[in-house]
Amino acid sequence: MCGITGIMDTLGRRDLPRSVLQRMNNAQVHRGPDEGSLYLEPGLGLGHRRLSIIDLATGQQPLFNEDGSVVVVFNGEIYNYKALIPELQALGHVFHTQSDTEVIVHAWEAWGAECVKRFRGMFAFALWDHKQQTLFLARDRMGVKPLYYALLDDGTLLFGSELKALLVHGGLSRGVDPQAVEEYFALGYVAEPRTIFKQARKLSPAHSLTVRRGQPAPEPVAYWDVQFSLDNPISQADAQAELVQRLQESVRLRLVAEVPLGAFLSGGVDSSAVVALMSGLSQSPVNTCAIGFEDPAFNESNFAQQVADRYQTQHRLKTVKSDDFDLIDTLAGLFDEPFADSSAIPTYRVCQLARQHVTVALSGDGGDEMLGGYRRYRLHLMEERLRSVLPLRVRAPLFGALGRLYPKADWAPRMFRAKTTFEGLARSAVSSYFHTVSLMRGPMREALFSPRFKTDLAGYNAQEVFTRHAANANTDDPLALIQYLDLKTYLVGDINTKVDRTSMAHSLEVREPLMDHELVEWLATLPSAYKIQGQEGKAIFKKSMVPYLPHEVLYRQKMGFSVPLARWFRGPLKQRVRDAVLGERLKDTGWFNPDYLNHLVDAHQSGRADCSAPLWALLMFEAFLRQVVDMKDVPA
Repeated sequence: MCGITGIMDTLGRRDLPRSVLQRMNNAQVHRGPDEGSLYLEPGLGLGHRRLSIIDLATGQQPLFNEDGSVVVVFNGEIYNYKALIPELQALGHVFHTQSDTEVIVHAWEAWGAECVKRFRGMFAFALWDHKQQTLFLARDRMGVKPLYYALLDDGTLLFGSELKALLVHGGLSRGVDPQAVEEYFALGYVAEPRTIFKQARKLSPAHSLTVRRGQPAPEPVAYWDVQFSLDNPISQADAQAELVQRLQESVRLRLVAEVPLGAFLSGGVDSSAVVALMSGLSQSPVNTCAIGFEDPAFNESNFAQQVADRYQTQHRLKTVKSDDFDLIDTLAGLFDEPFADSSAIPTYRVCQLARQHVTVALSGDGGDEMLGGYRRYRLHLMEERLRSVLPLRVRAPLFGALGRLYPKADWAPRMFRAKTTFEGLARSAVSSYFHTVSLMRGPMREALFSPRFKTDLAGYNAQEVFTRHAANANTDDPLALIQYLDLKTYLVGDINTKVDRTSMAHSLEVREPLMDHELVEWLATLPSAYKIQGQEGKAIFKKSMVPYLPHEVLYRQKMGFSVPLARWFRGPLKQRVRDAVLGERLKDTGWFNPDYLNHLVDAHQSGRADCSAPLWALLMFEAFLRQVVDMKDVPA
């Protein structure tokens, strides 16, 4: 795993200061502590930080083709590179290393921009073709690896694995995009392709960007998308057997490394399945790492221990104190954008633990999205059955009124929390799902933002993110539609972002077998009835894992990777929340309604309501303003 960065003069061949490129590269030293190298020619500079995983002796970057006319910097892994080498050699290409990186330069020569379709893996890379004066940027299909870019007013293109590499250039404005702020408080992250800054963009998953010197600025081009056809005629029994075979292949591909390798083991179905299959493919005991919590309501380490005992793994457990909240400013600096998933805290800790013993760790991320594991999926399907009975013109006024009148009852048993259900039934399927997953729903954001900020938004609503993706889903199946939406939004913007930043902060590479694109494509052909059966999510996956995992692990209630925010904000963080949310930094923006901020703090700390999620979002936003926006630009 590595960090890449670069600068291109898109208009000419101005000399680029080596010191600026060096500074950009050094900003990502945590992503690649083993080596750092630069390549410069008039009008073009590439930087690379290396975390050595494969071909330790000769895999240095930037890496060139035979005549030095094509050069690449690359972050990630091409898992099928050994299969591509003989094919490229048959076309006349000569290899000088045993690295997957060299496959990229020769694949570009052989297939041009279509080369990305031949790669199976997680990747973000930048390739410069000197003869064609062309820069080619690409990102993997599932968005596991990040890539940011910005075109400055003077024609300078900046890019990097993290925003901090662009920020230290000195030419990128720290002007905040109001629409990104709206997305953040709706979703807890800024959705692709937007970033928190007006001038910068994320390259979306499964997209490439081809920049030719002297030509107008291009738009990214999609090279892949998942199609939920749901038309596989396979029987459920045969599908279970094939699922195991496909997952075994995906795990096997991700075991290639010349450094110590292990796995996260949370005690959930997905990570437990990965560890079980790893154990069957490994000649030595698997290294596993787990995080436990002092608070039993959040602790599932005993389930992880059951799996570790069954497969006799080299298991390490770190118990996190209930008041492990000293990472707030650290996380703000890691993410470079506001990020409101509080599970970044235990994720950071498990990566910290893993890196003490391994350089590569496999995870179970992606299983819930592809196999129907979230509880919200089952609730959405129940709502869809009700929505199908009554047309929207009837549902909207009826359930809209019930939603407004019914009290918000976070304190009540789940069966009595009907407000969200009523509100969902008053909406379309896409609008309802956006409402369900929103961190702060529409009325809350309406109360949160000041009149001035609403003017700046000019009517923009973050629901447009979901509406845009839904238009490309090509499915009317209720489950497939929301799975597609999660693959485009939550999985990329939240899960993958969280894992990448917290792992790379410790120079740890994380690989996700359940996000293998060939496995994803196959799962998208299976009928939705195989994934959710009654009230059981991930039904086919759990049945396929019965020979491998304890019943208690397969069929227990899902816990998630949570932290006790509500208690923190009424106890040890009480004053910090009040200082941050009601303090001068948020007030100075002019974007928030101070009366509503006071309401959130007082309602939560008095115990009248659980406002921990919006308060955490505000706390992290304030930390982002201090840690990122308020930093002075480094002179270029």
